[in-house]
Amino acid sequence: MPKSIKSLIGKLDNVKVTNNMDVNITSVEYDSRKVKNGSLFFCVKGATVDGHDFVPNALANGAAAIVAERNVDVPDNIVKIIVDDMHAAMEKIVPYFYDYPSRKMRMIGVTGTNGKTTITYIIRSILRKAGYKTGLIGTIKIMIEDEVLPIHNTTPDIVDLQQILFQMAQAGMDYVVMEVSSHALALHRVAGCEYDTAVFTNLTRDHLDFHKTFENYALAKAKLFSSLTAPGNVKNNKTAIINIDDPTAEVMQQHTKCPVFTYAVKKDADIKAENIDIHMNGASFRITGRLCQMDLFLNITGLFNVYNVMGAVGAALAEKIKPELIKQALAEFHSVPGRFELIRAGQDFCVIVDYAHTPDGLENVLNTAKQIAKRRIITVFGCGGDRDRTKRPIMGRIAAEKSDIVIATSDNPRTEDPEFILGEVEQGVLPALHGNFHEKITDRKKAIYRAIELAKKDDIVIIAGKGHENYQILKTGIIHFDDREVAVSAIKTKLAEEK
Repeated sequence: MPKSIKSLIGKLDNVKVTNNMDVNITSVEYDSRKVKNGSLFFCVKGATVDGHDFVPNALANGAAAIVAERNVDVPDNIVKIIVDDMHAAMEKIVPYFYDYPSRKMRMIGVTGTNGKTTITYIIRSILRKAGYKTGLIGTIKIMIEDEVLPIHNTTPDIVDLQQILFQMAQAGMDYVVMEVSSHALALHRVAGCEYDTAVFTNLTRDHLDFHKTFENYALAKAKLFSSLTAPGNVKNNKTAIINIDDPTAEVMQQHTKCPVFTYAVKKDADIKAENIDIHMNGASFRITGRLCQMDLFLNITGLFNVYNVMGAVGAALAEKIKPELIKQALAEFHSVPGRFELIRAGQDFCVIVDYAHTPDGLENVLNTAKQIAKRRIITVFGCGGDRDRTKRPIMGRIAAEKSDIVIATSDNPRTEDPEFILGEVEQGVLPALHGNFHEKITDRKKAIYRAIELAKKDDIVIIAGKGHENYQILKTGIIHFDDREVAVSAIKTKLAEEK
């Protein structure tokens, strides 16, 4: 894998190089702490720190070359590469350094506001059932078959991502199934990745603090579909899988130049769900359409999971997986951590932990709860700090309209005042209560305990917002916090008190 400086520089335009050129590079890094002997260090300017300030650290750790956007002091034996645009340079150098690993495996990318994690897990299960070695990159974890790697973003940055893909290729993966976030597409983190099949789930209000407008958000997602047939691609058999019940599907289709498989519940599509039956412990439906006919019995529930299954089925069919294998894999598939996850601790009421942190996500969860509820729905939720404020009253209204009891609490308040966030949430809650019960409890643990305390037989408690996360981000720092652990503890306390 080591590359000569000359070959790396050959990938760049408008570059100024000084000092010794007879050097081989053994790794590429943007974090000076990871630099070792023979590394090339990219001086990346971030939101809070500037990589140019860490050149001395990189040199002390053994950097052989520095890529910078301005002049930096380096010894004569260190290669100094001055570029106009650091990110553009990384996009060209990093995938080449790792020998374009995405070209050596089939790549399935899943994008959209909601459903990405569940769809990737389902696709992974189907591919493994079909006998393929499969890597997974997503919100919850990165996996090389069953080996779990640490993760920091939904889609890792370009250096980490290419390094992970290189590891997967070296380990002999046939497929990589990957969540592709709008941030990653807009910030070019997936540059150098060649996808074979792309799935679009849906698009609702989220990340507008970053994208500014809904149109920009949609166009960021559409980049995944235009990339399927981008110049320089080397693989064949590209397919887009698109949920045409979503109004933004048209944008994705406009940016797609390869075959499209559509899926839907409401519209006629290549993959359509009919005879849908949703209950507490699962769901069943029939897939019809030009691609296959299939009766499915699932261990996951909710209409949103019907959509997720169809998106995964579309991807599997695009990859020529036999329908009988798809059906077997779906029959064996159980929940994804923190995605409509049932918490069982001996109670006679239902407790569900879900990652829903957008208006659409919360509405989907509560609609599903209504479909299976025998009695009341008690909802615990909050909204993150330092993020899109416009969704706070919207989510408050949805919670109030679709729940019997609403307990508004903190999510990840970050640097914001939790009381201020809850005040904006209440602007939506209070007008929509219609006589229902509401409490505001800033402490998330106390809020969950209160919901469990209020729950009676056959009630459903929804704990929304954090799902699989095992931390909470406060102004004072990050603390350990897992909704599932707290819920189990609260249930056990309640049961002990009732004895």
